[in-house]
Amino acid sequence: MQHPFTETMLATKFGHFNIRVYADTQGKETVLLSTEKLDPSIPVCVRIHSECMTGDTFGSLHCDCGEQLDASLQKIKEGENGVLIYLRQEGRGIGLFEKIKTYQLQKKGYDTYEANVLLGHEPDERTYEKAKMALEDLGITRIRLLTNNPSKVNDMMNLGIEVVERIPLVMPANTYNERYFISKRDKFHHFFQETIGAKVR
Repeated sequence: MQHPFTETMLATKFGHFNIRVYADTQGKETVLLSTEKLDPSIPVCVRIHSECMTGDTFGSLHCDCGEQLDASLQKIKEGENGVLIYLRQEGRGIGLFEKIKTYQLQKKGYDTYEANVLLGHEPDERTYEKAKMALEDLGITRIRLLTNNPSKVNDMMNLGIEVVERIPLVMPANTYNERYFISKRDKFHHFFQETIGAKVR
């Protein structure tokens, strides 16, 4: 059964995408940007991107989210058979208000993992059922996942989506986000060791 959505064509700096928005009574609509042609009979290139207002919208240098979003759309467009799923899970699921509190704690020396826990949250509260729902609506069951996060791969596999390939999405570090990268590597076990210790910008 398909879930209620609305869609149209969207022109972006990366090219034209089909944009689909799923209804949500709590104001957390799931958004999909897909290539104009989509063939679910072969593994589809997919990026599952959680909302980051500071990075995606304001260009924050404290994370790599905005850069990953741009790189994902570019890669998906070039491959001509892909989908970006934008989930409204700001701050690894704790919301923008709490996320800014974690920034305050990070200025005191805590890392992103520790800051979440100190505020009474899990290190990562995101879930991916809505991503699974959206993929199944498109008839997609096998994907090539753009991510450095092994937990995301495992979560999608556990939800019944076959991840046939993990495509790295490594961004360069800078003086503001290198500690964030180290935390993602050492505590969240992300795959981007080659970034840490490289010349920052």
